[in-house]
Amino acid sequence: MGKYFGTDGFRGEANVTLTADQAYKVGRFLGWYFGRLKRMAGDDSAPRIVIGKDTRRSSYMFEYTLIAGLTASGADAYMLHVTTTPSVAYIARVDSFDCGIMISASHNPYYDNGIKLINSRGEKVDESLTSLIEDYIDGKLCVFDEKYTELPYATGERIGKTVDYASGRNRYIGYLISLGMYSFRGVKVGLDCANGSAWNIAKSVFEALGASTYVINANPDGLNINKDAGSTHIEGLAKFVKEKGLDVGFAYDGDADRCLCVDEKGNVVTGDHILYIYGLYMKERGKLLNNTVVTTIMSNIGLYKAFDKADIDYVKTPVGDRFVYERMAACGDRLGGEDSGHVIFSKYATTGDGILTSLKIMEVMMARKEPLSKLAGALVIYPQKLVNIKVSDKDASASDPDVAAAVKRVEKKLGDGGRILVRGSGTEPLVRVMVEAATIQLCDSCVEEVVAVLRSKGHAAD
Repeated sequence: MGKYFGTDGFRGEANVTLTADQAYKVGRFLGWYFGRLKRMAGDDSAPRIVIGKDTRRSSYMFEYTLIAGLTASGADAYMLHVTTTPSVAYIARVDSFDCGIMISASHNPYYDNGIKLINSRGEKVDESLTSLIEDYIDGKLCVFDEKYTELPYATGERIGKTVDYASGRNRYIGYLISLGMYSFRGVKVGLDCANGSAWNIAKSVFEALGASTYVINANPDGLNINKDAGSTHIEGLAKFVKEKGLDVGFAYDGDADRCLCVDEKGNVVTGDHILYIYGLYMKERGKLLNNTVVTTIMSNIGLYKAFDKADIDYVKTPVGDRFVYERMAACGDRLGGEDSGHVIFSKYATTGDGILTSLKIMEVMMARKEPLSKLAGALVIYPQKLVNIKVSDKDASASDPDVAAAVKRVEKKLGDGGRILVRGSGTEPLVRVMVEAATIQLCDSCVEEVVAVLRSKGHAAD
């Protein structure tokens, strides 16, 4: 990770750790950098950069400051307006943009925001590019064998323009609809849009495919994104599905790049369940290339035992959908994701896509003619306890020998019947302590053993 950019872009509290001035500089650099690359390749046209945002109040501020920076450097900014992260990735790829920008802090509260950068292939940009942006923000940029304390402004006819590109968002909606292999007529579907990016997209897709839709948390006001809503507060959807007698429910996060599900009984279906259900479905049809599903180190041990039983191979990457996709792209894998609901279907998308994920689960339900409870029921999820400890220094916490010794003791206690994972968050000043074991009581005691050492050594900041 860099100074400003983490595993999922430049994220922080709006105008505290991510400011309008910094966003302006990100735009200034991107507009200048891609213009320079084009001219070096003999192309004198203006760079084309597509930009979308979620429903946070600060997203408008960051949209305007990014666009000011882009156009001041000579780039043309194409505005998708409120849309999802996967839609920006899709449009950047199919419409040959030089770069895509999504303004969102994903599942974080409204007062946070972020800048996600996407390359012309619809993938998250390389760290080499974000390092250059960080150097420019800090006034020490060296690129193309030159040092810059400031970048030149575009003048005259080279000043960039803005383009209303809502048609791109509509084309993305059409693409999702085109992926529907079955009519959903007669199926009652609940949708929790988290008062975020999915609020004006998900319902349109499901209704176009014939579903009877029941929508909650689709009234964004700039301050209620993810508030007691969406995939991080799925208990609301679970209650709604049971009360309304719905067949299935899908919950998205703020920028709709993740999806969790609720079956007809109100049970939560996690990202691990989704990987299991669709992995088996692909294998049965001979579509699971390499016979491999890509997971992260946070997937439940129960998923791996189920894959072993189904003779499906798996790999584990660091946490973050970018690492999942990098492995998939390098090896040609077709299915991967995280327990949090970031699921990538590489034949159809280059990033996690919550609405696409819900369509794929619907596909399995329709093909099998089985309820989601039955599809998910074969996967036994081990009890898990996850505690987030706010720390002053993630690196110091991780390297403390007493913390490492406590982890070793827990590993010995768990043996083959569980596991412990201690890691720093990629987006927040947290150390996450996670234990999976045969009983929740054992999980609790093992987590507490490590947390107690973190606190006694003075690492905890709360």
